[in-house]
Amino acid sequence: MTDEPLLEKYLRLTREALERVRAAPPTRSFLRTASDDFLAMARAYLADAEHFSRSGDPDRALAAASYAHGWLDAGVRLGLLDGGDDDQRFTLFR
Repeated sequence: MTDEPLLEKYLRLTREALERVRAAPPTRSFLRTASDDFLAMARAYLADAEHFSRSGDPDRALAAASYAHGWLDAGVRLGLLDGGDDDQRFTLFR
């Protein structure tokens, strides 16, 4: 176990996950819009988490980071986002 504070750990993991994922559906696919929405929500919640962290509100920061990662994880699980075969950051179907 590391000495990294919990909030910093989840912010780091969420940043790494966001850098790793890519939209899975083709550009002209109907599902691409959903994929883009999942990415936008994850980015927005991560931005909120970083804002709350800087503002000294670790509880809200951790909650927002969790939501951000949840959007990414759900998108990968549904096949809207491609997280590679990274089963450390995402819950893969198989």
